[in-house]
Amino acid sequence: MANKLLFIVNAMAGKGKIKSKLADVVDTFIRHEYDVTIYTTQSKDDARRIAKERCEEFSLIVCSGGDGTLSEVVNGLMEHDGSKPAVGYLPTGTTNDFAKTLGIPVSNVLRAAQLAVTGPAYPCDVGCFNGKYFTYSAAFGAFSDVPYITPQKTKSLLGRSAYILQGVERISSLKSYHCTIRYDGRSVTDHFLFGMVTNSDSIGGFRGLCGMDVELSDGMFEVVLIRMPTTLFELNNIVLALLSHDMSVNGVLAFRTSKLEVQCDEPLAWTLDGEYGGAPRCADIQIQNKAVRYVTRMGRRS
Repeated sequence: MANKLLFIVNAMAGKGKIKSKLADVVDTFIRHEYDVTIYTTQSKDDARRIAKERCEEFSLIVCSGGDGTLSEVVNGLMEHDGSKPAVGYLPTGTTNDFAKTLGIPVSNVLRAAQLAVTGPAYPCDVGCFNGKYFTYSAAFGAFSDVPYITPQKTKSLLGRSAYILQGVERISSLKSYHCTIRYDGRSVTDHFLFGMVTNSDSIGGFRGLCGMDVELSDGMFEVVLIRMPTTLFELNNIVLALLSHDMSVNGVLAFRTSKLEVQCDEPLAWTLDGEYGGAPRCADIQIQNKAVRYVTRMGRRS
């Protein structure tokens, strides 16, 4: 067997559904003439470390887990100076946002495994946030921290509804942040309730939330900023507009850019791919064009 495959498995992701399918998944890889090495992650950031250290030994890396596991693998590859293998993804986490954008089956692990070893590799953009990489989303403000403050046991038991329940509990504590946003020679200063920099059309389990067509290799982010509303009526209008993909409503600023800087008067907590990304006062966010190749349906998202 000439082709070598590194299979990185986060067995704790989601409801642990990969465990019952593991033998069948590996059998799928072997039947397609891959020499398979399995590595089960032991702690946070383990997937990043193993991907960085061993990526040159393999022609393909496949990871099983949630968006956080995939993000760790991509960080490992981006930190590696040499050649990078293509990445296949078996989405076994809670929301699996980026898998939906890539057109990877999210409800059938064996179909995702089949795609990982038969589909074409498509070059995709990767985001860089103060030197750390993200696959599809960097966000701050209202509800953006729900994924990482929701207990893992609650995520596993309740799935996506865990995020909704956690968000409802915090509606009364909405907070704005006084920020200056610089992009493409422009500067905007205001009190913002929420900000999202993305390269995906599925965020937090919702499709089309950014209200713009998303192309994974165009070298551009889709950015959505929500100014702090002054009344509940205004907030309701903004929420309804977002759910209907209308970015023209007053209070919403939406644009595309390849680079932006977010400067805040106070430490600002960010999430990167649904995981805590730190709380810097200044965030420098840039896109790395066609930096990683994902194995995906039809060579592009569907």
